[in-house]
Amino acid sequence: MTIVIIGLGLIGGSFARDLRDSPAITELIGVETNPEHLRQALELGLVDRTLPLEQAIQAADVVVLAVPVNTIDRLLPQILDQATSTQTVIDLGSTKQQMIENVKAHPNRGRYVAAHPMAGTENSGPAASFKGLFKNKTVLLCDLDHSAPDACKTALELFHIAGLKFEFMDAVQHDRHAAYVSHLSHIVAYALSLAVQNEEKAGYAVPRLAGGGFASTVRLAMSSSDSWVPIITQNRENILTAVYALSEKLEEFKRALETNDESKLRELIDHANKIRELL
Repeated sequence: MTIVIIGLGLIGGSFARDLRDSPAITELIGVETNPEHLRQALELGLVDRTLPLEQAIQAADVVVLAVPVNTIDRLLPQILDQATSTQTVIDLGSTKQQMIENVKAHPNRGRYVAAHPMAGTENSGPAASFKGLFKNKTVLLCDLDHSAPDACKTALELFHIAGLKFEFMDAVQHDRHAAYVSHLSHIVAYALSLAVQNEEKAGYAVPRLAGGGFASTVRLAMSSSDSWVPIITQNRENILTAVYALSEKLEEFKRALETNDESKLRELIDHANKIRELL
C-alpha cells in the first residue's frame, strides 16, 4: 500500500513514523510546501520520497491530509476530483462539519473518510513528530455512512497500526464536543498566557515563580496560530457557546471572591473535582 501524506508536521510526521515499520505499507510519499519542512522530513526519514501534489495523488493508494483545516477545505475537493474508485482519502483535521458539508454532493464523496485523532502537542514541524503520539489515543470518525465500506476498512487498518482507539459520531456532534474538550482549552491557555505576560510587563517575575501547574495549564498557548486560527473560525459558534459557559463559571468565582464567600468557593471547587469521574 502506497501512502501519501500531505503535510509533514507534528501530526503527519508522527503518523508517518507509526506507519513506517508496518509490512502493509510499501511506500510513504510526502507532499510539503514548506521547503524547510521538506528538507527536515527527508533528513529524518519520515517519507521515502516527496512529490508535487498531483503526481503524489496519482501514485497513491491512500491520501492523508494532515494540514491546517482551511487548507484541507481547499484541497479536499481537488483531491476527490482526481480520486479513483479504489483510492482512500482521509483527513486528520480538528473540525469536521464544514469540510464534510463542502463535499457532500461530490461524486467521489464515498472515497473520503473524515477523522480526527485526539492527540497532539504544543510543538509543530517535522522535528516535533515522534513515534507513538497516537498510541492508546482516540480517533473520532465522522459520518461513515457516507464513506465507502472499503475506504472505511482501509482507514481503520491504518489507525489500528498507529495504536488508535475508535469512536464514531456525526460531524455536528464532533464539532460540538471538540469545542469543549479541545478547542476551549486552547482559548483558555491563550487568554491565561496574555494575562500573565501583562503581569510580567508590570515588573513581576511571574514566569520565574510559576510551578508545574502553571506550565501544564499554559502549555497549549505555544500552539501555532497557523493551525489554530482556522480551527477557531471554522468552529466559531460551538466555541462561542463553550466560552459563554466558561464565562458564567468564572463570574461565579468572581462573585465569590468579591464577597469573600468561602462556602461558595468550596462548593464550586468540590463540584469541579467531580471531573475525575468523567476522566
